[in-house]
Order: sequence, then C-alpha cells, then structure tokens
Amino acid sequence: MGINILGKDNLMGIFKKYSVLILLIFFIVVASLVSSNFFSVSNFLNILQSYAAPGIIAIGMTFTILSSGTDLSVGSFAALGGMVSALLLTRNVPVPVCVLVAVGIGGLLGSLNGLIITFFNITPFIVSLATMVSIRGLAMLTTDGKVISGLIRLGNGGGSGAAFCLLGGGTFNIMGARIPIAGLTWIFFTVIAAYVLRYTMFGRGLYAIGGNREAAMLSGMRVKLYNTLAWTVSGITATYAGVVLTAWLTVAQPTLASGFELDAIAATVIGGTAMSGGKGGVIGTFAGVLILAIITNLFNLMGLPSYYQQIFKGIIIIAALLLNQFVSRENG
Repeated sequence: MGINILGKDNLMGIFKKYSVLILLIFFIVVASLVSSNFFSVSNFLNILQSYAAPGIIAIGMTFTILSSGTDLSVGSFAALGGMVSALLLTRNVPVPVCVLVAVGIGGLLGSLNGLIITFFNITPFIVSLATMVSIRGLAMLTTDGKVISGLIRLGNGGGSGAAFCLLGGGTFNIMGARIPIAGLTWIFFTVIAAYVLRYTMFGRGLYAIGGNREAAMLSGMRVKLYNTLAWTVSGITATYAGVVLTAWLTVAQPTLASGFELDAIAATVIGGTAMSGGKGGVIGTFAGVLILAIITNLFNLMGLPSYYQQIFKGIIIIAALLLNQFVSRENG
C-alpha cells in the first residue's frame, strides 16, 4: 500500500513544522521577482549589516517571551548602552572597558527588571513599560540630551575611536566579500543562545516556565532565578546592540533605537515564538528578523515611502499571531 506524501494531512504537517522557513522562502521569492537587484551579494551584506543590531535585540526578547514576558524597554536599553560607551570613549577609556561597562549596566538593570517582576509578581508589560520611560530618561541624562558625534575621529582617527567603530561598521574580507563584523556577531550570538536554550538547564527551564509556571515551581525548578536571568540576558543583548548601532552610525544619541522593541517583538512572533511562552526559539527569531529585513529591503528597492512599511509590518504581526495560534491549535 503506497504512502501519499502529498496528502492533505502530510502537507499540513510539513507546513506546521516548517512554517517559518516556508514564509522566509516565500518572501525571498517575491522579493527576487519584484526586484532584480535583490539577489546581489552587496544587497545581502547590506541586510546583514543593517539588521545586526535589531537581530541581537531580538535574541534577548526571545528569552523573555519564552518565559511568558514581553520586554518593552529594549530600545531604551540600546540607547543607554550607546550613550554610556560613547561617553566613556570620549574620556579616553579603552574600548573593551567601554563595552563591558555599558553591557554590565544593561545586565544589572535587566536583572532589576526581572527581580521586580519575579519577587513582586508584577505584570512584565507594566514593569518594562515603566523602565522603557525611565531608562530612556537616563540615556538623555548622560549628556543632558545632547548627541556625541565624531566618534571615529577620537584618537586622531586611528586610535580608540576607529577601533570602537569597527564593532558596528567594520568588515572581514572573505573571498573578496566584505562581511560585516556586526552581522557575524549577530550570527555568533544566535548560535550561542540556541545552544543555551536547547542544552542547558536554564534554557530548558525557560520553556518549562513559559509552558506551565505552576508545574515548574512544583517540580522544584528555580523559577525566580531563571526568570530573572531571562531579563538579564535581554538587558545585556539590548545594550550591546546599542553599542553596535552607535559604532556603526559613529554618533551616540539618546533617541537611538526608538521603536526597536516593536521590531524585536514582531521578529520573535514571526519566528514562531508563542506570546504565551514555552514555545519557539532564537533560530526562528533569526528567520523572523530576516523576513522583516527582506520586506523593508524590498520596499526600499521599490522606492516606497516608509509609512507603507509601518502598515505592512502591523499586518504581518497580526498574521504571524494568527498563524502561531493556528499551529498551536492544530498541534493540540
């Protein structure tokens, strides 16, 4: 008796399992049909460069959403990371120290988010909404709302300023292609995060907490610790993304990354992570960022105004939520 691999049930199973990959391929095909310039190497490298910082932010967002929380403060954290690192750089602090201090502050404030949420049992949405405002204010306080420009010229153009800007705008020459360092960092962080979520007690704990918090607590899992660590990761990735973005732009501004929290949520949801927690992962988020990048890149190649991008981005977020709900219902 033969097996009909193209049967309705089999096709539905394939779609449910590879829905994110299918979406990615679909948008790649559409983009290549609409614009002949889409498949150029330079265009792909441009996407990798432009979406490295949002991609790094989305990694931390995935951790918080897996634990059934949503971090609305990541854009403000990115701004703070950029301002702190740039301010230290103007004081002739070595580049590694600038980065470590900025990321360390992000980790501490992210932990504070997690502690408030975990120990006082306050809704993550409310806590992160409050810190979104206060952290943005803190970023403005660092320079009284002023920008710090000309970072690449610090150290006479060949010293600390140039070294710092390599984090965001530097490239490696691989077989004649200028591969952006920021893009490679994004890929590296994604691989590390995927390993943590799949093979460590902390990662498996996040899935358990997001799936059923009460059951996780009753099983003796360290729910408060893991939940706090998830927000710590979000703070670290967001502030480092701010450093990368500042290094790429060669200017630090307290309004940096405004609205990036929406892009991070969109990429995470499109990538298959359930807003209720317990399902998804950073590989899907990586694909979700690429889908958003392809859509934005396609609109840019077509010369369409930015407000079309905003309209369509809202539509695909809703579509992704409906798709996730459908897949979850069918799996159940």
